[in-house]
Amino acid sequence: MITAIVFVKTEVDRIPEVAEEIASIAGVSEVYSVTGQIDLIAMVRVRNHDDVAAVVAERLNKVQGVRETETHIAFRAYSRHDLESTFALGLD
Repeated sequence: MITAIVFVKTEVDRIPEVAEEIASIAGVSEVYSVTGQIDLIAMVRVRNHDDVAAVVAERLNKVQGVRETETHIAFRAYSRHDLESTFALGLD
């Protein structure tokens, strides 16, 4: 499973509509409205790198109101849940 984090800048007056349309794209698991330099963060979870390209370049970038994207590919995940499970097993 490949996870990509996509930073999205949108037309300001279309943020809710853009977020909803991006959220409906197959391969997009979540979309967050955020503060700061970007407007939305989309989490893309797909089987391979070609699928990331298909989701981002062929679909997400073509949503009306998307002005710019920046994609980051995750190569390792850390979470509190994973750490708690490890310590619960006595593996420190």
